[in-house]
Amino acid sequence: MRSILLVLLLLPTPALADAQTDLGALLFFAPSLSVTGTQSCSSCHDPAAGFASSDPVTNQGGAVVEGAVPGRFGNRKPPSIAYQGLAPVFHHEMIVGAATFIGGDFDDGRATGYLTGTALADQALAPFLNSQEMAMPNSACVVLRACQLPGGLTDQKVCDIMAEAKIDVECSDPKAKIAILLQTRYFADLGFNEIARALASYERSPAVIQFTSRFDDWKAGRITLTDEEHAGFLIFDGKARCSTCHVLTPSADNGPPLFTNFTYSNIGLPKNPDNPWYGQAANKLGKDWLDKGLAVTLGHDAIYRKFAPAEEGKFKVPTLRNVDARLGADGTRAYGHNGYFKNLEGIVHFYNTRDLLPPCASDLVTEAEAEAQGCWPAPEMPVTVNSNNMGNLRLSPEEEAELVAFLKTLTDR
Repeated sequence: MRSILLVLLLLPTPALADAQTDLGALLFFAPSLSVTGTQSCSSCHDPAAGFASSDPVTNQGGAVVEGAVPGRFGNRKPPSIAYQGLAPVFHHEMIVGAATFIGGDFDDGRATGYLTGTALADQALAPFLNSQEMAMPNSACVVLRACQLPGGLTDQKVCDIMAEAKIDVECSDPKAKIAILLQTRYFADLGFNEIARALASYERSPAVIQFTSRFDDWKAGRITLTDEEHAGFLIFDGKARCSTCHVLTPSADNGPPLFTNFTYSNIGLPKNPDNPWYGQAANKLGKDWLDKGLAVTLGHDAIYRKFAPAEEGKFKVPTLRNVDARLGADGTRAYGHNGYFKNLEGIVHFYNTRDLLPPCASDLVTEAEAEAQGCWPAPEMPVTVNSNNMGNLRLSPEEEAELVAFLKTLTDR
């Protein structure tokens, strides 16, 4: 499959790119591509919430979206996919004598881009086959369902072979073990690759990568920021040191800044006590389970395995674009890879005071409980916590508010 995908990763003509984008949009919003026909990509990545989860009830608690199979949950909240189309293939650079890991998709970088040539396309394929997410028994089922969509896959040979396999019933059973012929597998790989390219084309399109925020209007000279917002920008790029990782430098081709350098960091995030993963049968460790982030990805790579211990608990620096996008002014948006924080004010206060407030009596308290007690729970992975750029920023409450005001200018129209 790897060789097929790599060979077929071609640079499309403009007309083909448009067709791919249209197909990708269709696939992105199609719930039939999940085993129960109830969950689409947009179920977890809602455009109205900056392509993150829009469910306020879920975000207020464990923040992990239930999969297509009722009762199944993964271990992290869905990250926003907005602007992820610009992430480079996973790699490392030597900075000050140490390996710094850059790129890839998912919070732990496991969509490396090694399979299809782009991190985005690698990421697009994974949820279909994840038993905790869309839970399709295999890729042939995804291709079959994509062929059945009006306006879906148009490769008639691929769709004919999928229909001849007669796997419709099995594709609705998450426990199915589907044995298919070698020829069917070959054409399933072709179709699955087309799905990856189409989704990647849509997620790289102006529908997702918009650059239409008030910040962009300000940089273009079309509007003026309020005094509070401008003060927040100066704090962002100065005292708070946010721009160290959420960089303001132009993106590729001298485009607008992406507010991420695509590196990995451990911000000292506590466990989210409401994470439904702790109660899943697939998690044998219960609340003793630790999310080691990037280290797990490196541990699966023969070359990078030796670096894994030093990267435990590190997660990709997210873009801050659309960081305040939500359903309605009162909608809840979760922050951090496990959704521990429920508003921008909370996570900004954490960055500012993490190393100042006393530790909570328990490591399993919610953000609201920690705020009421005037403490912070211990980091889930304490050894690699970033103490250089956060933890004691010495911001006043007014400066925290100004920083939040600036962050709210990054939401696309």
